[in-house]
Amino acid sequence: MGIDQAVSQKAEVVELLPSAAYRLRLENEDTVVAHAAGSGVKNFVRLRPGDRVRVELSARDKTRGRIVELLAKL
Repeated sequence: MGIDQAVSQKAEVVELLPSAAYRLRLENEDTVVAHAAGSGVKNFVRLRPGDRVRVELSARDKTRGRIVELLAKL
C-alpha cells in the first residue's frame, strides 16, 4: 500500500469550536472539523466566521482536517 495523501481544498470558517478547532464548509458544501497545522500554530492568526482558508483533509477520515493557509479575512 502507498502513503496516504491529504487532499487540499478551499473552505469557509462557519463556527469556532472549543480546543482551537473550527467547523468549516468546503466548496462542495460538506462540513468538516479542522485545527491549525503544526508549526503554523505559534504564528497563527485568529480566525473568525466567514474567513476563507485552505484545508488539508485526512485521507482516512474526510470529516477531519488541518488548516494550512489563510486565504482571505472577512
